[in-house]
Order: sequence, then structure tokens, then C-alpha cells
Amino acid sequence: MIKLVELFCDVDDFCKVFIPQWKKQLLEDGTQKRQRAGRMTTSEIMTIVISFHMSH
Repeated sequence: MIKLVELFCDVDDFCKVFIPQWKKQLLEDGTQKRQRAGRMTTSEIMTIVISFHMSH
């Protein structure tokens, strides 16, 4: 099984490339959205989800 730190590094590298490209493609509906940072990064959340799915 892949180590958690290695998994996080791979996911974080992916997010650094994917998220800016994804945000460029989003359509806006004209309303203002809050851009408040969450407590956990997208990479951390994705790592937890991937790790959970790999354990089953």
C-alpha cells in the first residue's frame, strides 16, 4: 500500500496544476461568492478520501 506522505505529495502536485485550470473553466452566474479559505486544503481532503477508498 502506498505511504500516506507519498500519496499526499502526489495529490498536492496534481492539485497545484489542476485547480487553477479548473477555476478558469468555471462558469459564473453573476453572484458574488465568498473566497474564504477552508481549514483543510483540497489536497488534504482528497488524500483522506483516496486513502479511505484504498483501504476497502
